[in-house]
Amino acid sequence: MSTDPFRPWEDPQATPLIRFENVTKRFGAFVAVDNLSLDIYEKEFFALLGASGCGKTTLMRMLAGFEKPTEGRITLNGVDIAPIPVNKRDINMMFQSYALFPHLTVADNIAFGLKRSDMPKAEIAGRVDEMLNLVQLSQFAKRKPHQISGGQRQRVALARSLARNPKVLLLDEPLAALDKKLRQETQFELMDIQGKLGTTFMIVTHDQEEAMTVASRVAVMNAGVIKQIATPDAIYERPNSAYVADFIGEVNLIDGKVTSGTEKSCKIIWQGGTITAQPRAKLAKGTEVRYAIRPEKVVISASKPEATNAIKGKVLDIAYLGNISTYHVETDSGQIIKAQLTNVRRLSQRSFAWEDPVWLSWTETAGIVLTE
Repeated sequence: MSTDPFRPWEDPQATPLIRFENVTKRFGAFVAVDNLSLDIYEKEFFALLGASGCGKTTLMRMLAGFEKPTEGRITLNGVDIAPIPVNKRDINMMFQSYALFPHLTVADNIAFGLKRSDMPKAEIAGRVDEMLNLVQLSQFAKRKPHQISGGQRQRVALARSLARNPKVLLLDEPLAALDKKLRQETQFELMDIQGKLGTTFMIVTHDQEEAMTVASRVAVMNAGVIKQIATPDAIYERPNSAYVADFIGEVNLIDGKVTSGTEKSCKIIWQGGTITAQPRAKLAKGTEVRYAIRPEKVVISASKPEATNAIKGKVLDIAYLGNISTYHVETDSGQIIKAQLTNVRRLSQRSFAWEDPVWLSWTETAGIVLTE
């Protein structure tokens, strides 16, 4: 049993705040969400990650009340929320467009929902001030949305969504309209605000870097099904399928077949030779597998290394990304394998150039053996 309050999903005694139980959503013959079950815990920052059309927004809209499940049920604090109207659910949703009222000031935008709630009028101004301080916009209270930047409008929308102190805040691609640098800064602001308030956040995004940065857990979706739910490090280092490995970050996927093995080690034959790896469990001889290895775990060298796994090739292409360079190496068998190096020296002093013969190597534990 886990005693870590920050990892309630590991505690069998912990009660989920939100529970999807065998939820299916159909639009005519199209199945958007397919018999999905999912638990989300109080104070979590949970991310739904997937490509466009995978069902993540539909899942969020069902929780918000804008769509009804075709089958199954959704509970909040153990209560089935199906009969509860949108405005009565203890859930707020922040839309991608922010949907601010252009004719209202920043303060009035934040106060809008409060004025239509049960909050006493005398308390509204204080709550608005509290929200302005939280998102660091007190000095912009009297400005209209067009008089502030995109990042500031995003924070106004966030403050308005949090003003009524919902149990759950749903964020639909909340940072999509921001430039990359501002988006990265805002991710940390979101995490800070969520940590201060302790509100359960559920974010929908197709940006894997965003999901990996902000979330306590990530659910990778495809075709209405959750492929894996895990912490960001587990999703990246221990994907459970080739789909997840390929969707999160860069990866080399090598098709092969197990020739021998034990519970701790196995040999995989592929078109470029033999790979020695550590499987999750003993695999029968002849099992077809996909071997996944991240480019940063592949070492590139000019001479043959003393390594368990080593193959020869030549540099086909180089992607310079500032802090790192990705080398696309064509092996003697014709397969392209990517290797990454940190650029610790100036570009003019690069170790390898196009067409250079090189060796690629990695340890026995560097990759993952996948059967799905």
